[in-house]
Amino acid sequence: MKRRSKLVAWIVTIFWLSLFFTVGCAQKAVVKEKPAGGETVTQKESTAGAGVEKGTEAQKKAISAKEEMAFNDIRFEFDKFNLRPEARDILKQLADWLTKNKNYDVLIEGNCDERGTTEYNLALGERRAKAAMKYLVELGIDGKKLKTISYGKERPLDPGHNEEAWAKNRRDHFVVTPKK
Repeated sequence: MKRRSKLVAWIVTIFWLSLFFTVGCAQKAVVKEKPAGGETVTQKESTAGAGVEKGTEAQKKAISAKEEMAFNDIRFEFDKFNLRPEARDILKQLADWLTKNKNYDVLIEGNCDERGTTEYNLALGERRAKAAMKYLVELGIDGKKLKTISYGKERPLDPGHNEEAWAKNRRDHFVVTPKK
């Protein structure tokens, strides 16, 4: 009888431990700097309202501004944060747009693929976002208009588990917001 009660105790303990380790706490992205408040316009929203013909002039200008603010993500090599030539071209386009539209801020979101630890990928995502920010500042953009955040591997663009998916996930994404 003692042996059976010990066996039951072990099974219950193993069950609770396995439940504890599998459920755990949800991972959270570390926010280094918070974006300015206001409406967020992302690349996916860039075509919203493109076919709208009715509305006030202010609405038409807002739709036009949303369409202009669609900037491509920049991509990175595995385990790297240096800017490739095509990334520099995209950042130059963003800098040109920001020079013409001074009442907007940019949040640079650094992302990684799923390989590596959460801590490592958060740090790598931060280095990627900071590299883009540094280049934009070199191009003459006021650093006060730029914020960075690292999501590490927590927000994959492609949920696949292969090189093609990983290449899509190693990126900086740009969120443009109007100043208040």
